[in-house]
Amino acid sequence: MGFIVLLIVGGLIGWVASMIMRTDGQQGIFLNIVVGIVGAMLAGFLITPLIGGAPITSGVISIQSVVVSLLGAVVLLAIINFFRRGALR
Repeated sequence: MGFIVLLIVGGLIGWVASMIMRTDGQQGIFLNIVVGIVGAMLAGFLITPLIGGAPITSGVISIQSVVVSLLGAVVLLAIINFFRRGALR
């Protein structure tokens, strides 16, 4: 059950991050889920130890973990856009 919740929350986080970075029309639901989960893992490893709390990949869903995961997904999309286009958008 936790894996299904991670897919749903990861998809929502990836979708919101793609709307923030204005790449929503370029990627589908599968890429939104991948960006959301990978961004959550990236943020879970790098940001969460600095501020405390639990990452969303551990199954704990709180406001702090969702915001940190969203930040990680936005950073991941910025890195992807940089390598894809040569500029941050």
